[in-house]
Amino acid sequence: MSKKQKQAEALRREQESLAMQEPEYDILRKKTIKELIAPAGIDASNIDHLEIISNTTRYARSFFVSSLPRMCTFPELFRDMYLFGDINTSIYIKPVAEAKSQNELNKVINQLETERIVAADRGNINRESILAQKRLEAEGLRDEIASGFNKLFEASIIATLYSYNLQSLDAYTKLLATEMSKTLVGIKSAWGMQDEALQSNMPLMKNQINTVHTFDRNSMATIFPFTTSEVGHLTGIPIGMNKQTGVPVLFDNFHPSLANYNMVIFAKSGAGKSVTMKTLISRSAVLMGIESLALDAEGEYKIVAEALGGINVVLGPTSSTVINLFDIEEEKVRDEITGRERTVLNVENKIEDVTQALITMARGSTRSEEVNELTKQIIAEAVAEEYTRCGITSDPESLYEPNSLGKLGKSSRDKKLMPTIGSWYKTLLKKAAENVDENYTFHYSYLSKVMKQYVRELNGQMAYFDGQSTFDLLDSVPFINLDISQLEERFARPLAQQILLSWIWEKFVKKNSEDRKKAVKKRVLVDEAWMLLPFPEAVEFLNKMARRARKRNVSLAIVSQRFQDFYEKPEAQAVLTSSDTKLFLAQDKSEIAYLKEVFKLSEGEANFLVTCLIGEGLFKVGSDTAILQITPTKREFEFMETNLNKIAEKNA
Repeated sequence: MSKKQKQAEALRREQESLAMQEPEYDILRKKTIKELIAPAGIDASNIDHLEIISNTTRYARSFFVSSLPRMCTFPELFRDMYLFGDINTSIYIKPVAEAKSQNELNKVINQLETERIVAADRGNINRESILAQKRLEAEGLRDEIASGFNKLFEASIIATLYSYNLQSLDAYTKLLATEMSKTLVGIKSAWGMQDEALQSNMPLMKNQINTVHTFDRNSMATIFPFTTSEVGHLTGIPIGMNKQTGVPVLFDNFHPSLANYNMVIFAKSGAGKSVTMKTLISRSAVLMGIESLALDAEGEYKIVAEALGGINVVLGPTSSTVINLFDIEEEKVRDEITGRERTVLNVENKIEDVTQALITMARGSTRSEEVNELTKQIIAEAVAEEYTRCGITSDPESLYEPNSLGKLGKSSRDKKLMPTIGSWYKTLLKKAAENVDENYTFHYSYLSKVMKQYVRELNGQMAYFDGQSTFDLLDSVPFINLDISQLEERFARPLAQQILLSWIWEKFVKKNSEDRKKAVKKRVLVDEAWMLLPFPEAVEFLNKMARRARKRNVSLAIVSQRFQDFYEKPEAQAVLTSSDTKLFLAQDKSEIAYLKEVFKLSEGEANFLVTCLIGEGLFKVGSDTAILQITPTKREFEFMETNLNKIAEKNA
């Protein structure tokens, strides 16, 4: 990078930093009717900006497009302007009569020919060639208009940029000018005409800024804001309001146009991600009958479960609830050719899932490097032996006690007792005693020591997953919340997330038919998913679930704070590629560079994410994007908001 380029980059970063220095603005502050209709006044005494006087004073600067590139390319020409945060843009378009178009183009053709002759006489071959090409283009356009295949338009483009302080407004202006110059679009402040420009940018249909540009029909298409097209579906739940169009956004998480049903939500603390997810869950349950299950890392969803008539389950050192890692369920698999379903029991996959969870346990919070492929082999062999001991094979009938057909038929049959961590540990000790291979001695010794803490019989401090499950997932429950907030955050919670994800797959996801006509719409929410990222086996299972969920008509929803954590973990990015729906709420400035790179955000979109209010964000569904405002109703807010101060303010 040259010295000049380094200086330019440093200047751009300084402008971005200044632009992001917006004051906090309370979205919940009550406004008067007068304030909602009109500001108290507008100070137009400054020649380069306006001061909009209200309870919260804002500054505005209007400008117009002063220059354009010779060739206008569709559709990126004005994208950065339309999506540049708090900005309004007005476009005045006037068709040019055919006779006037012909006269103007004839003048241009004659002028170009004269200049070409002069250039030829002076021996300027390059300029002569350029002018000849321009003349041919003008003649072609004239012929297209004469034959009715094209048309000329005059357009004036005026925009007004807003900010809560003058310093940020100046920085925004410079930053926007820099970004637009990349597409060879020049903008100028309406110097001395800020009042007229603001009026021109209002829906009054009166343009007082007469700087116009001529477009043909094809180049005219570059002006239209296709980037603000509606996002959403014809059916679904009302998830929020499109801030650019004012139109409610309907969202169907299971729409057939989506490549998959998964979604990710990234937001800094306090940006509204929990409220957003609660809104989605509650409206989905009531309006679409979607059954949701949450891995609640912070204990935030209990009140939602109660409000929806769901179930709240607490797991922790003092809880009597036990979830057995070894639980396995039969499943129905649909033949791709015949369409028929058959019942199978995939023991091999279950052995792999259990093994991965036990490896995470063995690594512990320190992610010990003592665990390797030999350790994995020892663990897997003991797991397989446990299922064999219980007589569980690939035959679905092996899950049940012989001759256990009840009064209600097959549905009331008695299931066999499953292996447990405790029984697996005994098998491990037995195999260690029988071991004669020195290569395995260390690993048996290591496992026998570190796995004691997970065994209930040995009073292990983390034995809450050892034993037969005391809880089962019922059908037709609108919302099930698995609260793990009582567990230690550094290791116990991520471990619980991994074990519960495996258990949820068996008990919640696999119940669904692969036939979408028969399948129930289900959602699995992983709250604070960043906790899983330091643990490779946990990330691997999360990726596996993301890939396999759609086949079972299930949506995997990932909610997390720091996108950088996912960016720096290439193995975790598969979750992102397997998620067709993305919602970015307010972000820390440190996150923006990563989001821009991965999701190709414009400068305007990036700036919006560091200045937007609570509940505002970028909503990406497939290839469409919109600026979304999510606002719960008063009744919803009562059981969604966890900030006691905001609840008090709302009720004041």
